[in-house]
Amino acid sequence: MPPVLSPCRYRASSPLLMPPVLSPCRYRAFTFGLTFLLYTSFHLSRKPISIVKSELHKNCSALHELSTTGSRQLPRLHTETDCSWKPFDKSNYKQLLGAMDYSFLCAYAVGMYLSGIIGERLPIRLYLTFGMLMSGLFTCLFGLGRIYNIHNLSFYIFVQVANGLVQTTGWPSVVTCIGNWFGKGRRGLIMGIWNSHTSVGNILGSLIAGYWVSSNWGLSFIVPGLVIAAMGIVCFLFLIERAYCSVTGCRKIGRDFLPVDLREVSMHDFWNGKTFALVKSESEPSAISFMGALRIPGVIEFSLCLLFAKLVSYTFLFWLPLYITKAAHLDAKKAGELSTLFDVGGIVGGILAGVISDKLGKRATTCAVMLLLAAPTLYGFSMISEFGLGPTIGMLLVCGGLVNGPYALITTAVSADLGTHKSLKGNSRALSTVTAIIDGTGSVGAAIGPLLAGVLSSRGWNQVFYMLMAADFLIVDLKCALMCV
Repeated sequence: MPPVLSPCRYRASSPLLMPPVLSPCRYRAFTFGLTFLLYTSFHLSRKPISIVKSELHKNCSALHELSTTGSRQLPRLHTETDCSWKPFDKSNYKQLLGAMDYSFLCAYAVGMYLSGIIGERLPIRLYLTFGMLMSGLFTCLFGLGRIYNIHNLSFYIFVQVANGLVQTTGWPSVVTCIGNWFGKGRRGLIMGIWNSHTSVGNILGSLIAGYWVSSNWGLSFIVPGLVIAAMGIVCFLFLIERAYCSVTGCRKIGRDFLPVDLREVSMHDFWNGKTFALVKSESEPSAISFMGALRIPGVIEFSLCLLFAKLVSYTFLFWLPLYITKAAHLDAKKAGELSTLFDVGGIVGGILAGVISDKLGKRATTCAVMLLLAAPTLYGFSMISEFGLGPTIGMLLVCGGLVNGPYALITTAVSADLGTHKSLKGNSRALSTVTAIIDGTGSVGAAIGPLLAGVLSSRGWNQVFYMLMAADFLIVDLKCALMCV
């Protein structure tokens, strides 16, 4: 066998046989940007329902007044049914809208526990691509209900359940992928910046859905559905799942097989199956079991913390535009645009939480302090939102930072820390399962919050804010318990 040349020497002597190669840092940056865009599209496709709610059941009081003040001989021109979209034209419309949120989030919560286990055993690229294409399909189906004049509640519930199940492929996959490429150094900052995709997706989803909500709300779903489907194709073509730092590969060049590190393999070689074959140098560690992941210290406690954190965050996600419509008396488009400020605050809060937790080395303490400040801020928002746009904008930014900062930290940096805990002895295949357990438990809270909001809002919006403050205090209690362990 001829002597083996290093990849650098071989590239210099045979430039025609070796296409240009990206450095490991550039692969890492590429993966960071790609996974950011992929999960941005997931949240972009979830946001339209919150924007369209106020269009599904319009406030027709002005039209009623117009018809009653007119001539007595003229028939009543408008009724509640004329303004609203069946079956959301009834007096219990808040419960029906809450049931749609609940069906999506329940399916998401149940599916998440299975998704992490499946994701550990399938190629992430294919698994994620499948989920994104199917999510695009079901998001478009909801919009087609408007175009084809479908008024059957069971149709919309089915679409929400199916979409909730397929969307569970996203989070464990992207967190595992980003965790494979980035170590623990400055993880809070990196994950804080990366996790802003949640808020960016919400903002883009609000703007896209708001553009069509008044003219044809079906397009508010169809366009985001096409976006996530297109990103699924991008995922299939370009996603590289991991930096194979500890795996030896072989590349056939002429008649020789040269051992290489995949970090030095070009995109062309990586996808060319005829010239590249992967050979493991040592046995791959087996995927961790569900019970094994639960036994990792901190998984159960942080899962419960995320349950209440998501309860607060998703209540805002699904109900904030409708609340602004009712409290500030704005139309659906303007309310949707104003609600994006909550996500702008969330971007800053997520990055700030990551930086502080890196400096202090204490994730639980950082979350506890921010949530302790969030509770009175939520009460202030419920009071000050009646005093005009200026104070409302300021409180939206502050609330977004204090609520979404801890939420972002738990779902990213904390999940990655626990998925690579020292008790696993270097087995990196636990990351997807741990992420799914934490996010799945959090999704239970995400399902409960909007449902309770739909019930409590009928008694007054103050009841909803009391619920959110109670959830914040429960998280703080759990964080204190974690810090004492």
